[in-house]
Amino acid sequence: MARSLAMAFALASAALSSILPASATVVDRTLPMRFDLRLQGPAANCGNKCQVWISASGAITAETPHDFELFTQAHDLAGATVVIDSDGGSVLGAIALGRDIRRLGLDTTVGRVVDVDSQDHGAPRGKFVPRADCESMCGFVLLGGVHRTVPSEARVMVHQIWLGDRRDDPTAANYSAEDLVLVQRDIGRLAKYTIDMGGSVDLLNLALRIPPWEPMHALTADETHRTRLATDAPPAPAAAATVAASPAPSSTLPVARVTDGARATEISERRWTMIDRAGVAALARRQPLTVEGEDIGSFDLMLACGNGDSYDVSYVERRRESGRIRVPAELGAVTMAVGRMSAPLTVVSSERRAQPDELVTYAVGAVPAALIGAFAAVGSHSMLIETKSAGMVTGIRFGNTGAQQNLPRLTASCVKALGNRADLTVPKTRGLASAK
Repeated sequence: MARSLAMAFALASAALSSILPASATVVDRTLPMRFDLRLQGPAANCGNKCQVWISASGAITAETPHDFELFTQAHDLAGATVVIDSDGGSVLGAIALGRDIRRLGLDTTVGRVVDVDSQDHGAPRGKFVPRADCESMCGFVLLGGVHRTVPSEARVMVHQIWLGDRRDDPTAANYSAEDLVLVQRDIGRLAKYTIDMGGSVDLLNLALRIPPWEPMHALTADETHRTRLATDAPPAPAAAATVAASPAPSSTLPVARVTDGARATEISERRWTMIDRAGVAALARRQPLTVEGEDIGSFDLMLACGNGDSYDVSYVERRRESGRIRVPAELGAVTMAVGRMSAPLTVVSSERRAQPDELVTYAVGAVPAALIGAFAAVGSHSMLIETKSAGMVTGIRFGNTGAQQNLPRLTASCVKALGNRADLTVPKTRGLASAK
Protein backbone atom coordinates (compact mmCIF):
# COMPACT_ATOMS: atom_id res chain seq x y z
CA MET A 1 0.00 0.00 0.00
CA ALA A 2 1.37 3.36 -0.96
CA ARG A 3 2.27 5.51 2.01
CA SER A 4 3.02 9.19 2.03
CA LEU A 5 5.11 11.09 4.51
CA ALA A 6 3.99 14.09 6.48
CA MET A 7 5.72 16.39 8.90
CA ALA A 8 5.35 15.27 12.50
CA PHE A 9 2.49 17.51 13.55
CA ALA A 10 1.02 18.24 10.00
CA LEU A 11 -2.65 17.45 9.98
CA ALA A 12 -3.94 14.61 7.85
CA SER A 13 -6.14 15.34 4.85
CA ALA A 14 -9.72 15.87 5.93
CA ALA A 15 -12.77 14.88 3.92
CA LEU A 16 -13.76 17.78 1.73
CA SER A 17 -17.00 19.21 3.04
CA SER A 18 -18.30 22.76 2.93
CA ILE A 19 -15.32 25.08 2.35
CA LEU A 20 -15.24 28.39 4.15
CA PRO A 21 -15.13 31.50 1.97
CA ALA A 22 -11.95 33.57 1.88
CA SER A 23 -13.73 36.23 3.91
CA ALA A 24 -14.37 33.88 6.82
CA THR A 25 -12.95 35.08 10.11
CA VAL A 26 -11.86 31.56 11.11
CA VAL A 27 -10.51 29.26 8.39
CA ASP A 28 -10.58 25.50 8.93
CA ARG A 29 -6.92 24.71 8.28
CA THR A 30 -7.60 20.97 8.46
CA LEU A 31 -9.35 21.06 5.09
CA PRO A 32 -7.32 20.58 1.88
CA MET A 33 -5.64 23.74 0.64
CA ARG A 34 -7.97 26.12 -1.18
CA PHE A 35 -6.91 28.76 -3.72
CA ASP A 36 -8.70 32.10 -4.30
CA LEU A 37 -7.70 35.04 -6.50
CA ARG A 38 -8.15 38.51 -5.03
CA LEU A 39 -7.28 42.03 -6.19
CA GLN A 40 -6.04 44.41 -3.51
CA GLY A 41 -8.83 46.58 -2.22
CA PRO A 42 -10.61 48.82 -1.73
CA ALA A 43 -9.86 50.20 -5.18
CA ALA A 44 -9.72 53.77 -3.84
CA ASN A 45 -6.67 52.83 -1.73
CA CYS A 46 -4.44 51.52 -4.50
CA GLY A 47 -5.85 52.92 -7.77
CA ASN A 48 -4.11 51.34 -10.76
CA LYS A 49 -1.32 49.85 -8.61
CA CYS A 50 -3.37 47.23 -6.80
CA GLN A 51 -1.58 43.97 -6.09
CA VAL A 52 -2.83 40.56 -7.17
CA TRP A 53 -2.99 37.94 -4.43
CA ILE A 54 -3.54 34.19 -4.51
CA SER A 55 -4.91 33.09 -1.16
CA ALA A 56 -3.54 29.61 -0.35
CA SER A 57 -4.97 28.34 2.93
CA GLY A 58 -5.34 24.83 4.30
CA ALA A 59 -3.56 21.49 4.50
CA ILE A 60 -1.15 20.42 1.74
CA THR A 61 -2.23 17.05 0.36
CA ALA A 62 -1.05 14.83 -2.45
CA GLU A 63 -3.84 16.37 -4.58
CA THR A 64 -2.91 20.00 -3.87
CA PRO A 65 -0.56 20.40 -6.90
CA HIS A 66 -3.35 19.13 -9.20
CA ASP A 67 -5.86 21.51 -7.60
CA PHE A 68 -3.42 24.39 -8.10
CA GLU A 69 -2.91 23.44 -11.75
CA LEU A 70 -6.67 23.57 -12.37
CA PHE A 71 -6.77 26.94 -10.60
CA THR A 72 -3.98 28.38 -12.74
CA GLN A 73 -5.71 27.28 -15.95
CA ALA A 74 -8.77 29.34 -15.04
CA HIS A 75 -7.01 32.60 -14.08
CA ASP A 76 -4.46 35.11 -15.33
CA LEU A 77 -1.83 35.09 -12.57
CA ALA A 78 0.73 37.49 -14.06
CA GLY A 79 2.49 39.41 -11.29
CA ALA A 80 0.59 37.63 -8.53
CA THR A 81 1.85 36.81 -5.02
CA VAL A 82 0.86 33.56 -3.31
CA VAL A 83 -0.24 34.32 0.27
CA ILE A 84 0.21 31.15 2.35
CA ASP A 85 -1.45 30.16 5.63
CA SER A 86 -1.04 26.43 6.33
CA ASP A 87 -0.22 23.76 8.91
CA GLY A 88 1.75 21.88 6.24
CA GLY A 89 1.13 18.32 5.11
CA SER A 90 2.46 16.03 2.37
CA VAL A 91 6.18 16.25 1.57
CA LEU A 92 5.77 15.31 -2.08
CA GLY A 93 2.71 17.54 -2.45
CA ALA A 94 4.62 20.53 -1.04
CA ILE A 95 7.62 19.97 -3.33
CA ALA A 96 5.40 19.73 -6.42
CA LEU A 97 3.42 22.84 -5.42
CA GLY A 98 6.59 24.84 -4.79
CA ARG A 99 8.00 23.86 -8.20
CA ASP A 100 4.75 24.93 -9.88
CA ILE A 101 4.91 28.31 -8.14
CA ARG A 102 8.49 28.82 -9.36
CA ARG A 103 7.65 27.67 -12.91
CA LEU A 104 4.94 30.36 -13.10
CA GLY A 105 7.33 33.03 -11.78
CA LEU A 106 5.13 33.90 -8.79
CA ASP A 107 6.18 35.53 -5.52
CA THR A 108 5.28 34.16 -2.07
CA THR A 109 4.60 35.51 1.39
CA VAL A 110 3.04 34.36 4.68
CA GLY A 111 -0.33 35.81 5.57
CA ARG A 112 -4.08 35.70 4.94
CA VAL A 113 -6.33 37.48 2.46
CA VAL A 114 -9.65 38.69 3.88
CA ASP A 115 -12.43 39.82 1.53
CA VAL A 116 -13.50 43.49 1.51
CA ASP A 117 -16.61 45.07 0.02
CA SER A 118 -16.13 46.04 -3.62
CA GLN A 119 -18.18 48.91 -5.04
CA ASP A 120 -16.99 48.58 -8.62
CA HIS A 121 -18.57 45.14 -9.18
CA GLY A 122 -15.36 43.97 -10.81
CA ALA A 123 -12.83 41.42 -9.59
CA PRO A 124 -13.22 40.29 -5.96
CA ARG A 125 -11.20 42.49 -3.61
CA GLY A 126 -9.23 41.51 -0.55
CA LYS A 127 -7.11 42.88 2.29
CA PHE A 128 -3.76 41.37 3.26
CA VAL A 129 -3.43 40.32 6.92
CA PRO A 130 0.19 39.49 7.90
CA ARG A 131 -0.63 37.63 11.12
CA ALA A 132 -0.51 33.97 10.06
CA ASP A 133 1.41 30.73 10.56
CA CYS A 134 3.31 28.74 7.94
CA GLU A 135 4.09 25.41 9.59
CA SER A 136 5.97 22.27 8.68
CA MET A 137 6.11 21.70 4.89
CA CYS A 138 4.49 25.10 4.30
CA GLY A 139 7.93 26.70 4.70
CA PHE A 140 9.23 24.73 1.73
CA VAL A 141 6.23 25.82 -0.38
CA LEU A 142 7.16 29.40 0.54
CA LEU A 143 10.63 28.65 -0.85
CA GLY A 144 9.08 28.20 -4.33
CA GLY A 145 8.49 31.94 -4.76
CA VAL A 146 10.83 33.99 -6.93
CA HIS A 147 10.73 36.73 -4.29
CA ARG A 148 9.86 35.69 -0.75
CA THR A 149 8.85 37.74 2.31
CA VAL A 150 8.01 36.84 5.89
CA PRO A 151 6.23 39.70 7.71
CA SER A 152 7.33 40.36 11.27
CA GLU A 153 3.84 39.41 12.49
CA ALA A 154 3.99 36.00 10.75
CA ARG A 155 5.65 32.79 11.90
CA VAL A 156 7.43 30.07 9.90
CA MET A 157 7.83 26.88 11.95
CA VAL A 158 9.70 23.70 11.03
CA HIS A 159 10.47 20.23 12.37
CA GLN A 160 11.50 16.76 11.23
CA ILE A 161 9.93 14.70 8.49
CA TRP A 162 8.03 11.79 10.01
CA LEU A 163 5.70 9.05 8.90
CA GLY A 164 2.25 10.61 8.93
CA ASP A 165 0.44 7.61 10.42
CA ARG A 166 2.84 7.53 13.41
CA ARG A 167 3.21 11.20 14.21
CA ASP A 168 0.88 11.20 17.26
CA ASP A 169 3.06 8.90 19.39
CA PRO A 170 6.36 8.39 17.54
CA THR A 171 8.27 6.73 20.38
CA ALA A 172 5.57 4.06 20.76
CA ALA A 173 5.47 3.10 17.07
CA ASN A 174 7.34 0.37 15.22
CA TYR A 175 9.43 1.10 12.13
CA SER A 176 10.55 -1.21 9.35
CA ALA A 177 13.44 -0.99 6.92
CA GLU A 178 10.96 0.16 4.30
CA ASP A 179 9.91 3.03 6.58
CA LEU A 180 13.52 4.18 6.89
CA VAL A 181 13.92 4.01 3.12
CA LEU A 182 10.84 6.22 2.66
CA VAL A 183 12.13 8.81 5.12
CA GLN A 184 15.64 8.88 3.64
CA ARG A 185 14.26 9.13 0.11
CA ASP A 186 12.08 12.12 0.94
CA ILE A 187 14.86 13.88 2.86
CA GLY A 188 17.01 13.55 -0.29
CA ARG A 189 14.23 14.94 -2.47
CA LEU A 190 13.70 17.81 -0.06
CA ALA A 191 17.43 18.63 0.00
CA LYS A 192 17.59 18.75 -3.82
CA TYR A 193 14.45 20.88 -3.97
CA THR A 194 15.85 23.33 -1.41
CA ILE A 195 19.03 23.82 -3.46
CA ASP A 196 17.09 24.08 -6.74
CA MET A 197 14.93 26.84 -5.27
CA GLY A 198 17.98 28.83 -4.14
CA GLY A 199 17.57 28.08 -0.45
CA SER A 200 20.28 27.07 1.99
CA VAL A 201 20.72 23.54 3.31
CA ASP A 202 20.72 25.25 6.73
CA LEU A 203 16.93 25.40 6.37
CA LEU A 204 16.68 21.63 6.12
CA ASN A 205 19.26 21.24 8.89
CA LEU A 206 17.15 23.41 11.22
CA ALA A 207 14.08 21.29 10.47
CA LEU A 208 15.85 17.95 10.92
CA ARG A 209 17.10 18.96 14.38
CA ILE A 210 13.57 19.08 15.82
CA PRO A 211 12.14 15.64 16.71
CA PRO A 212 8.38 15.07 16.46
CA TRP A 213 7.85 15.14 20.24
CA GLU A 214 9.17 18.71 20.53
CA PRO A 215 7.23 21.85 19.58
CA MET A 216 8.09 23.15 16.14
CA HIS A 217 11.00 25.58 15.87
CA ALA A 218 9.86 29.10 14.95
CA LEU A 219 12.45 30.67 12.66
CA THR A 220 13.86 33.99 13.79
CA ALA A 221 14.13 36.92 11.37
CA ASP A 222 17.86 36.22 11.14
CA GLU A 223 17.24 32.55 10.30
CA THR A 224 14.73 33.31 7.56
CA HIS A 225 17.35 35.45 5.82
CA ARG A 226 20.37 33.27 6.61
CA THR A 227 18.61 30.23 5.13
CA ARG A 228 17.48 32.37 2.16
CA LEU A 229 13.87 31.56 2.90
CA ALA A 230 13.23 35.31 2.72
CA THR A 231 14.78 37.29 -0.12
CA ASP A 232 13.97 40.80 1.12
CA ALA A 233 16.64 42.73 2.97
CA PRO A 234 16.95 41.75 6.65
CA PRO A 235 15.85 44.40 9.17
CA ALA A 236 18.56 46.49 10.79
CA PRO A 237 19.55 45.06 14.18
CA ALA A 238 18.09 46.96 17.10
CA ALA A 239 20.46 48.66 19.51
CA ALA A 240 21.22 46.42 22.44
CA ALA A 241 19.62 47.61 25.63
CA THR A 242 21.45 47.37 28.92
CA VAL A 243 19.28 45.53 31.39
CA ALA A 244 20.33 44.57 34.87
CA ALA A 245 19.94 40.86 35.33
CA SER A 246 17.87 40.06 38.38
CA PRO A 247 18.72 36.93 40.31
CA ALA A 248 16.32 34.04 39.95
CA PRO A 249 13.84 33.99 42.81
CA SER A 250 14.62 31.35 45.38
CA SER A 251 11.99 28.74 45.99
CA THR A 252 9.82 29.34 49.05
CA LEU A 253 8.96 25.64 49.20
CA PRO A 254 10.86 23.43 51.63
CA VAL A 255 13.65 21.62 49.85
CA ALA A 256 12.83 18.07 50.83
CA ARG A 257 15.19 15.29 49.86
CA VAL A 258 12.37 13.53 48.08
CA THR A 259 14.52 12.80 45.04
CA ASP A 260 16.64 10.46 47.18
CA GLY A 261 13.78 7.99 47.09
CA ALA A 262 12.59 8.75 43.55
CA ARG A 263 14.96 6.51 41.67
CA ALA A 264 14.37 5.74 38.02
CA THR A 265 11.98 2.81 37.76
CA GLU A 266 11.62 0.24 35.03
CA ILE A 267 9.18 2.28 33.01
CA SER A 268 8.52 1.87 29.32
CA GLU A 269 9.46 4.55 26.79
CA ARG A 270 7.04 3.04 24.28
CA ARG A 271 3.71 2.98 26.09
CA TRP A 272 1.85 3.78 29.29
CA THR A 273 2.04 0.81 31.67
CA MET A 274 0.94 -0.07 35.20
CA ILE A 275 3.77 -0.15 37.74
CA ASP A 276 4.04 -0.87 41.45
CA ARG A 277 5.61 1.88 43.55
CA ALA A 278 6.13 0.58 47.06
CA GLY A 279 2.81 -1.26 46.95
CA VAL A 280 0.92 1.62 45.31
CA ALA A 281 -0.40 1.20 41.76
CA ALA A 282 0.54 3.89 39.23
CA LEU A 283 0.31 4.47 35.50
CA ALA A 284 3.68 5.57 34.12
CA ARG A 285 5.70 6.40 31.06
CA ARG A 286 9.28 7.50 30.40
CA GLN A 287 10.17 10.03 27.70
CA PRO A 288 13.48 11.32 26.29
CA LEU A 289 14.22 14.96 27.07
CA THR A 290 15.64 16.90 24.12
CA VAL A 291 16.28 20.49 23.08
CA GLU A 292 16.19 20.94 19.30
CA GLY A 293 16.95 17.25 18.97
CA GLU A 294 19.93 17.22 21.34
CA ASP A 295 19.57 14.57 24.06
CA ILE A 296 19.85 16.09 27.54
CA GLY A 297 18.22 13.39 29.66
CA SER A 298 14.80 11.88 30.32
CA PHE A 299 11.80 12.15 32.61
CA ASP A 300 9.23 9.82 34.16
CA LEU A 301 5.58 10.80 34.51
CA MET A 302 3.49 8.77 36.97
CA LEU A 303 -0.27 8.92 37.67
CA ALA A 304 -1.65 7.55 40.94
CA CYS A 305 -5.02 7.58 42.73
CA GLY A 306 -6.27 10.98 43.80
CA ASN A 307 -9.40 12.20 45.57
CA GLY A 308 -11.86 11.19 42.85
CA ASP A 309 -11.88 14.49 40.98
CA SER A 310 -8.14 14.36 40.33
CA TYR A 311 -5.10 12.13 39.94
CA ASP A 312 -1.88 12.52 41.91
CA VAL A 313 0.91 13.14 39.39
CA SER A 314 4.63 12.73 40.00
CA TYR A 315 7.31 14.04 37.63
CA VAL A 316 10.92 12.88 37.98
CA GLU A 317 13.48 14.37 35.60
CA ARG A 318 17.18 13.65 35.13
CA ARG A 319 18.95 16.34 33.09
CA ARG A 320 22.60 16.51 32.02
CA GLU A 321 24.82 18.76 29.94
CA SER A 322 25.22 17.85 26.29
CA GLY A 323 27.27 19.82 23.79
CA ARG A 324 26.00 23.38 23.67
CA ILE A 325 23.19 22.75 26.20
CA ARG A 326 24.04 23.76 29.77
CA VAL A 327 22.23 22.48 32.83
CA PRO A 328 20.44 25.22 34.81
CA ALA A 329 20.97 25.64 38.54
CA GLU A 330 17.42 24.41 39.18
CA LEU A 331 14.13 23.83 37.43
CA GLY A 332 11.55 26.52 38.08
CA ALA A 333 8.25 25.22 36.73
CA VAL A 334 6.63 22.12 35.22
CA THR A 335 3.26 22.23 33.42
CA MET A 336 1.08 19.50 31.88
CA ALA A 337 -1.27 20.37 29.01
CA VAL A 338 -3.80 18.42 26.96
CA GLY A 339 -5.54 20.50 24.32
CA ARG A 340 -6.65 23.73 25.99
CA MET A 341 -6.52 22.25 29.49
CA SER A 342 -3.38 22.65 31.57
CA ALA A 343 -2.25 21.97 35.14
CA PRO A 344 0.90 23.18 36.93
CA LEU A 345 2.99 20.84 39.05
CA THR A 346 4.81 22.00 42.17
CA VAL A 347 8.59 21.61 42.05
CA VAL A 348 9.40 20.02 45.40
CA SER A 349 13.10 19.45 44.81
CA SER A 350 15.57 20.36 42.08
CA GLU A 351 19.21 19.74 42.87
CA ARG A 352 22.51 18.94 41.16
CA ARG A 353 24.06 15.53 41.75
CA ALA A 354 27.73 14.67 41.30
CA GLN A 355 27.52 10.94 40.55
CA PRO A 356 26.37 10.93 37.84
CA ASP A 357 26.63 14.65 37.03
CA GLU A 358 22.99 15.60 36.49
CA LEU A 359 20.17 17.82 37.71
CA VAL A 360 17.45 15.72 39.35
CA THR A 361 14.04 17.34 39.73
CA TYR A 362 10.93 16.06 41.47
CA ALA A 363 7.54 17.77 40.98
CA VAL A 364 4.06 16.76 42.12
CA GLY A 365 0.49 17.94 41.72
CA ALA A 366 -3.18 17.06 41.79
CA VAL A 367 -4.27 17.07 38.13
CA PRO A 368 -7.98 17.25 37.22
CA ALA A 369 -9.47 13.92 36.19
CA ALA A 370 -11.01 15.68 33.17
CA LEU A 371 -7.55 16.46 31.78
CA ILE A 372 -6.32 12.88 32.23
CA GLY A 373 -9.58 11.52 30.86
CA ALA A 374 -9.33 13.64 27.72
CA PHE A 375 -5.79 12.41 27.16
CA ALA A 376 -6.71 8.73 27.60
CA ALA A 377 -9.94 8.92 25.58
CA VAL A 378 -10.54 6.81 22.49
CA GLY A 379 -8.34 7.93 19.60
CA SER A 380 -4.88 9.46 19.36
CA HIS A 381 -4.29 12.31 21.80
CA SER A 382 -1.10 13.96 22.98
CA MET A 383 0.16 15.58 26.15
CA LEU A 384 2.66 18.45 26.38
CA ILE A 385 5.10 18.67 29.27
CA GLU A 386 6.69 22.12 29.49
CA THR A 387 9.51 23.03 31.87
CA LYS A 388 10.94 26.46 32.59
CA SER A 389 14.23 27.49 34.13
CA ALA A 390 16.52 30.48 33.92
CA GLY A 391 17.26 30.98 30.21
CA MET A 392 15.65 27.74 29.00
CA VAL A 393 12.22 26.37 28.16
CA THR A 394 11.64 22.77 27.08
CA GLY A 395 8.51 21.32 25.53
CA ILE A 396 8.02 17.59 25.00
CA ARG A 397 4.89 16.14 23.42
CA PHE A 398 4.02 12.45 23.60
CA GLY A 399 1.03 10.26 22.89
CA ASN A 400 -1.44 8.08 24.76
CA THR A 401 -0.44 4.61 23.57
CA GLY A 402 -1.42 2.22 26.39
CA ALA A 403 -3.25 4.88 28.42
CA GLN A 404 -6.69 4.03 27.08
CA GLN A 405 -6.28 0.39 28.09
CA ASN A 406 -4.59 0.94 31.47
CA LEU A 407 -6.30 4.01 32.93
CA PRO A 408 -9.45 1.98 33.73
CA ARG A 409 -7.21 -0.49 35.61
CA LEU A 410 -5.76 2.34 37.66
CA THR A 411 -9.24 3.73 38.35
CA ALA A 412 -10.43 0.29 39.44
CA SER A 413 -7.50 0.00 41.86
CA CYS A 414 -8.44 3.40 43.31
CA VAL A 415 -12.02 2.22 43.95
CA LYS A 416 -10.71 -0.99 45.51
CA ALA A 417 -8.41 0.98 47.79
CA LEU A 418 -11.36 3.03 49.03
CA GLY A 419 -13.34 -0.17 49.62
CA ASN A 420 -10.56 -1.60 51.76
CA ARG A 421 -10.91 1.39 54.06
CA ALA A 422 -14.67 0.96 54.56
CA ASP A 423 -14.13 -0.56 58.00
CA LEU A 424 -12.83 2.78 59.20
CA THR A 425 -16.32 4.24 58.96
CA VAL A 426 -17.57 5.19 62.42
CA PRO A 427 -20.76 3.21 63.20
CA LYS A 428 -23.85 4.96 64.51
CA THR A 429 -25.92 3.69 67.40
CA ARG A 430 -29.37 5.05 68.28
CA GLY A 431 -28.73 8.11 66.11
CA LEU A 432 -25.53 8.97 67.96
CA ALA A 433 -22.04 8.41 66.57
CA SER A 434 -19.93 6.26 68.85
CA ALA A 435 -16.39 4.99 68.37
CA LYS A 436 -15.43 1.45 69.24
